[in-house]
Amino acid sequence: MDTLRRSSSVSLPCDPDVTSPCLARPGNSITSHMDVQGYQWVRWRVWLCYAGALISLGLLPLLFRWRPRLGLVARCRLCPLALADVLLLRGCDGDGHVINVCTEEVDDGSLELVSGEGDDEWRDTVQLHQQEKPMLRYYVSEGIRYVWMSKKGAFCRVSILNEDWTCADLHQMQQGLSREEQARRKKIFGQNLIDVPVKSYLQLLFEEVLNPFYFFQVCSIVLWLADNYYYYAACIIIISLISIAISLWELRRQSTTLHDMALLIIPITVRRDTGEEETVNSVDLVPGDCIVIPPEGVLLPCDAALLVGECMVNESMLTGESIPVMKTPLPAGDQQYNADTQKRHTLYCGTQIIQARGGMPGGRGAIAVVTRTGFFTAKGDLISSILYPKPISFRFYKDAMKFLLFLGFVALMGTIYSLVVLSKSNISVLQLVIRSLDIVTIVVPPALPAAITTGTLYAQHRLKKHGVFCVSPPRINVCGKISIFCFDKTGTLTEEGLDVWGVMQVKETCFDELVPDPRLLSPGHFLSALASCHSVALLGGQPLGDPLELKMIESTGWELEEPEGTDDEVHATFGNQRVLAVMRPPPQELLPQDVSMSQAVAIVRRFPFSSSLQRMSVVTVKPGGQKPLAFLKGAPEVVASLCTRQSVPDQFTGTLHDFASEGFRVLALAYKPLDGATDVSTVRREELEKGMTFLGLLVMKNQVKPESAGVIGTLRQAQLRTVMVTGDNILTAVNVARGCGMVASHERVMFIHASPPTGHSPAVLKFHLGEGGVRSEASEEAVLSQGLYQSGDSYHLAVNGKSFGALSDYFPEQLPKVLMRATVYARMAPEQKTQLVTALQKLNYRVGMCGDGANDCGALRAADVGVSLSEAEASVASPFTSKSNNISCVPLLIREGRCSLVTSFSLFKYMALYSLIQFASVLILYTVKTNLGDLQFLFFDLALVTLLAIVMGRGGPSNELHPQRPAASLLALPILFSLLLNTLLLVLGQVSALFITYSQEWFVPLNSTQTGASNLPNMEDYSVFVLSGFQYIFMAIVVTKGYPHKKALYANVVFVFVLMILFATMLWLVLFPQTIVQMILSLYNITDMNYKMLLVALAALNFFMCFLLEVLIDNGMLDSIRRLRGRHESKKLYKRLNSQLAATTSWPPLDQQLTSPQTTVIGLS
Repeated sequence: MDTLRRSSSVSLPCDPDVTSPCLARPGNSITSHMDVQGYQWVRWRVWLCYAGALISLGLLPLLFRWRPRLGLVARCRLCPLALADVLLLRGCDGDGHVINVCTEEVDDGSLELVSGEGDDEWRDTVQLHQQEKPMLRYYVSEGIRYVWMSKKGAFCRVSILNEDWTCADLHQMQQGLSREEQARRKKIFGQNLIDVPVKSYLQLLFEEVLNPFYFFQVCSIVLWLADNYYYYAACIIIISLISIAISLWELRRQSTTLHDMALLIIPITVRRDTGEEETVNSVDLVPGDCIVIPPEGVLLPCDAALLVGECMVNESMLTGESIPVMKTPLPAGDQQYNADTQKRHTLYCGTQIIQARGGMPGGRGAIAVVTRTGFFTAKGDLISSILYPKPISFRFYKDAMKFLLFLGFVALMGTIYSLVVLSKSNISVLQLVIRSLDIVTIVVPPALPAAITTGTLYAQHRLKKHGVFCVSPPRINVCGKISIFCFDKTGTLTEEGLDVWGVMQVKETCFDELVPDPRLLSPGHFLSALASCHSVALLGGQPLGDPLELKMIESTGWELEEPEGTDDEVHATFGNQRVLAVMRPPPQELLPQDVSMSQAVAIVRRFPFSSSLQRMSVVTVKPGGQKPLAFLKGAPEVVASLCTRQSVPDQFTGTLHDFASEGFRVLALAYKPLDGATDVSTVRREELEKGMTFLGLLVMKNQVKPESAGVIGTLRQAQLRTVMVTGDNILTAVNVARGCGMVASHERVMFIHASPPTGHSPAVLKFHLGEGGVRSEASEEAVLSQGLYQSGDSYHLAVNGKSFGALSDYFPEQLPKVLMRATVYARMAPEQKTQLVTALQKLNYRVGMCGDGANDCGALRAADVGVSLSEAEASVASPFTSKSNNISCVPLLIREGRCSLVTSFSLFKYMALYSLIQFASVLILYTVKTNLGDLQFLFFDLALVTLLAIVMGRGGPSNELHPQRPAASLLALPILFSLLLNTLLLVLGQVSALFITYSQEWFVPLNSTQTGASNLPNMEDYSVFVLSGFQYIFMAIVVTKGYPHKKALYANVVFVFVLMILFATMLWLVLFPQTIVQMILSLYNITDMNYKMLLVALAALNFFMCFLLEVLIDNGMLDSIRRLRGRHESKKLYKRLNSQLAATTSWPPLDQQLTSPQTTVIGLS
């Protein structure tokens, strides 16, 4: 569906694969909102709501603030989108956002596209109420502007107006826009500004106070003051003010930091249609503007397509990859321009252009055309993802909210009980209402959401100490549930740098012997290809570029030179071609004996490496104006497919198989002489890179990092699946997988070949043991006879990007099974890596992804946990950034995630039990017409509970990864049984203490003429106070978990110390004679030491019973209940699939050709 149809309500399915030009983000297929409804203001309803606001003393507007849809329904009526004054936007999570529709007068013709679509297709001249001037109707959501298009009957992203530009269209825009056209476009596209609003402290305070949490706090404080709890209310006011002040400071600091990072306003030179150049503010840039990039570079304020010249760009801000990238001019052609597929020709907003050359007279600077501005740019998209993060679908957080609702129901029951009990006492109606509502403030702890994040904050701090930085703390808990981790290969599992192992040249259609040093090669095309087929550039005299290419050049001994400015002599030497770089051979004295000196080579055109094409090429000339030569370098299979059949040696497949099987990185090189009449400045890449002559192979050794095998072994022992996703050869990837332990030496690897349908045959899928046609029939027969491949642990699948694409498109029924068993994914394009992560998530895996950020940005952001290995402290490419250059951070991250998750569970249970303990205490005391005192509440809540909750989360993670992952559901049977049975034991303990007090000879009944805290001190209150005080302390011990995901309780020294201090304080209050503290707390002075010891013994017995119960539940007491209930299938799709595959004896079908039913008929027709 391309647009939102003309109606009062428009809905789209919440499918992450939906890509709508009206809704989808650039480079992101996920729609920003899925449902739009139009409303018009109704005057009498608006005035009625004003009256309601006055009558309700502001509560009605507050309700409308919390529930925007209610406010909209109350004041507006539903209407068609074309007439709407205000819109209701609702996402897949059900949240509603109210957005006002803005209108602006525009000149006639302002809404036409320069690309020539004209009035018939793209002109938006909505003339409402017979207005003469066309009105632009738009709204802005999450920084993205949506404009109304009457022809489509929809609000569409304004970027749709330039999404169909072709490469030829962009080249035509080199002439520049007129000032009038620029002004018209600015009205449509808006300012080129990524504006992160920084709210004033007053505005932040207003929003914070109106938050439901603080509103509940305000109501609670009013209630406590009305019930004479002055000290407690005063302390809560002070704490709340401090909390608000810290929160406001942190919010302001974060928004200021993000504002400073996002804001980029610089002067920039643009070219006008008159041919003149002028300097404008970058805020005024619009799509279609032709900009001039200075030679010294610039921090780019927009996305732009490079048309003339070359730029060396540092894209670390976007990718985390610090290696500069060479950008080359966009080839002219009729194909549609796409920033993702043509990223080697695209300059991205926020990236630092280090140098630009070859685009202006004198060979300096470059020319580009603006394609995207503001939040539509790559930087804007990343800033938007920080401002409006994708909701984390994690069961723990959902269950926490559900449990709060359950506590609310408990509070309601307690309120009803309080009303019944207190109504029998001689108290006023006001006091009856106040004390009944007081139950709500006790049962529903407002600090619960904050308390359960304590463990996450401690984990974040520990991770930072280990060089792992997190920009999304809630994802730390998600790390604890990771079930599969994907790894990039080069630079992640293996060393970044490559060493040249040797070269193998083709002579007379056969491979020559391996030459270990390229400098031993005789002058010729192969040596020239090694020296010149690269994108390396000079910066300050130092070569910059891909480490592989740097090693390749270094191995030849050739030196790189770049012409400076108007170096006419250099250009004349090489046939008056525009020279980008010159590769000069080493002097004769530095060459080995019997090797003659080669001629210098000038690079005059580059087509940079493309991950999707898996190749790069250059055009070179030699001195004297000789005919140009094109050189090609890339994946051997790709290069061979572009060469003439007779030039590729017969042993190509076998040789490549041998090198790749031994783990070598292999590149192939080819060349083609060009006709003297060929215009190298305009030749198309497709024409250049065909009919090539195969030259030979460059063999490089890529060592596995020493830490990789240990980390992979640790993950596998913990029963976490590990997967390799790489752009390298499949056999090289399998070799590395064996080297790092992903595939054990005794485990078999089966290869998948899938091909799309052709004109005469359907799509085909085949599983086999050998790759490239090399396999052992005896080995396969052994596998079949022994049934080894039916065991889930005895085989792994390996698939390349081409087969993965065919699988996804034509064998969707086989894809989940392949995903369950595949360990090696090779020759995967960046978008396929993202597709793989998404496919695994659809199987209910919690997916982790670790890469260097270069080609993994999409996968890192799509994964539940993305880890970028980068020197930067924080990269917007992924939630986690590790400064270490190896994967040792992965087990650490999982251990910290599990520790944080277990700690969050413990804190949740503790805060819930604290509320239920105090709830029981108050109801028991209400029954006997008394209550806890003001300072008693203060002592429990601050001195005991808050202090314990703060230090409880300090416990660090276990040193080992356990095979069993921690639970993520708060509503699981063990958690609910633990809370229920512990609550019963705790209530029983308090009631027992009260009855023990009743049974004492010296017991004096309470004076019933007074109620509540006004009749303190009394004996009933003393008994409940003592036992509940001990309960708060020992329940902190009971719910704190250690093995297997956390260190033992005693390892948390601060927690143990606080426990001892608080326990000693309670003993002192109970056993010692009346002290000043007892008098302040309004505790009754009881001198019977036997009674006091009996209370302490009762508390100890209560602790022992709760601790024993928790141990029994942790060790499977509920297993018998599960057995009675019967075995249920797992809710996780991957677990069900795993069980099915383990029971299947016929999958994968070795050497059987499977055809797709979707294409059989088409193929035969």
